[in-house]
Amino acid sequence: MLRNGILVIIQLMILWAINQLGYLIVSWLNLPLPGNVAGMVILIVLLVTGVIPLSLVEEAATFLIKHLAFFFIPVAVGLMKFGDLFWQHGLALGIAITISAMIGIYVTGFVSQFLAKKKGGESV
Repeated sequence: MLRNGILVIIQLMILWAINQLGYLIVSWLNLPLPGNVAGMVILIVLLVTGVIPLSLVEEAATFLIKHLAFFFIPVAVGLMKFGDLFWQHGLALGIAITISAMIGIYVTGFVSQFLAKKKGGESV
């Protein structure tokens, strides 16, 4: 149990360091990109190229995904400050969110279907 906890902490530190590297690169290069997105791109490149094996961050990533809902609580509480905005522009925001979600779902489905066919698997 203690060994697993220490392993997750070390893996979280690795993920945090990659995230901070993303912020640092964005700052140095003045990129119009959030640092956390750059960190995720760095992480995916490191995983795909095999520089970092998945086993090096898998436990921490599983832990974070398992507790993902807790990360949205501060956002939901922060949205309460914008009640007037939602009353004034709620319909437009709802339409924008719905359309962007539909586009995201479509693109994700299309890419997964494409990759499944490319890999020779069954399309879902």
